[in-house]
Amino acid sequence: MTVALSRDVSATDLDDGLALLDQRGGRYFRLNVTGAAALRLLLEGFSPEEAAESLAERFPVPAERARTDVETLLESLRQARLVVTS
Repeated sequence: MTVALSRDVSATDLDDGLALLDQRGGRYFRLNVTGAAALRLLLEGFSPEEAAESLAERFPVPAERARTDVETLLESLRQARLVVTS
């Protein structure tokens, strides 16, 4: 699976995460540090499982929780039409 930002979405790094601007409606979405790290990994080509493993190594979170969080984040971003997957 590949993940990419939707055509009308831009990302800006913040000190404490990432802001996504949906230019279609002018809405901003803010990800915290772990959400931003997860999205960056997915955009770099990591699978959701690989991204979760990496997060579990970098942050104090159990691997199963990291998997659930990555899957939930990805689904939320899809539903908001911020990312596309193939």
